[in-house]
Amino acid sequence: MRDRFGPLRQIPLPAVLQACGARPDRYDKAKWHTAQGTVSITGTKFMNWQRSQGGGGAIDLAMHLNHLAFAAAVRWLERQFPILPSASPDRSSPRRLSLPPPDPRQLPAVRRYLQQRAIPEALILALVESGELYADGRANAVFLLRGPDHQPVGAELRGTGPVCWRGLAPGSRKNLGYFSLQAPGAPAIVLCESALDAISCFLLHPAGGAISTAGARPNPRWLPALLAQSSLVYCGFDADDTGENLARQMRAHYPVIRRLRPCLHDWNDVLRSRPQPTLPLPSE
Repeated sequence: MRDRFGPLRQIPLPAVLQACGARPDRYDKAKWHTAQGTVSITGTKFMNWQRSQGGGGAIDLAMHLNHLAFAAAVRWLERQFPILPSASPDRSSPRRLSLPPPDPRQLPAVRRYLQQRAIPEALILALVESGELYADGRANAVFLLRGPDHQPVGAELRGTGPVCWRGLAPGSRKNLGYFSLQAPGAPAIVLCESALDAISCFLLHPAGGAISTAGARPNPRWLPALLAQSSLVYCGFDADDTGENLARQMRAHYPVIRRLRPCLHDWNDVLRSRPQPTLPLPSE
C-alpha cells in the first residue's frame, strides 16, 4: 500500500488546488482562494487559517478541500492524476472506461452553469446535439475525450453546483484522445488545461481551434501526431506558476510550440471579462 500512497502524497499542492477549482491570490503566491476559505501552502504543507485546519501532502489537501474520507480522497486523486512520474509501470491491463450515464433531467443545471460561465446557449446546444457534452445524474457537465477514430477514450467531469469540482470518468485514458473544438481549416491550435477553457478559447479565437489536455501536462502522447498535422500550435496553459512551469516543459520538449498566455488567470476568466470576445490569433 505504501507504493500506492507515496506517489499520491508527492503530487504538488498547487496542482491539487487547481483541480479543485481554487484560484491563486493575485499578490501572494503562497495563498489560494478555495470554497473552504483561503489556504496557504509551504512546500508540502498547507494551512486554512479561517478553519484552523492544516496538513501535509496531496491526500490531506484533497480530503480537506472536498470533504472526503481518506479512501475517497485517494480514489479522487487517482482519477485526477492517473499517470504519476514516480509510479511503477502498469503491469495490468488498462482499467475499462466507465462513462457516467446521461441524465437529460439534469441538463438544465449544466446549461445554466455554462451560461453563467459566458458560454452561449447556441454553442451549448450544438455540443449537446453532437454528443460531445451531456449531463450525468449528479448534474456534472460531461465533456467527451475522443481518440483518432472518434471513439470515446474518456471524459472530463465538471461539477455545476456551489462547490467547484473537476475530475475524470473512471478508466479515462487522456493520453489517447482529447476534447476539441475547431473551425474548418483552422490555421492554429491552442492547447488548454480543461474543456471549459478550450471552449472559451475557441470563442475568443473562432478562426482557430482549441484542445483540452485535461490538466496541465507537458507531453501528452498524442501531441507529436498533432504537431505533424498542424503548422501552428500554441500552449495556452493558465497564467499561474503551474501553467508557466508546464508550458516551459512543453516548449523544451517541442520548441516549435509557442506560448499564448491568457491575460487573466485562464481563458474562461478572459471570456467572462469581454462583452464581445473575438480576438485574432497571433501569427508570430
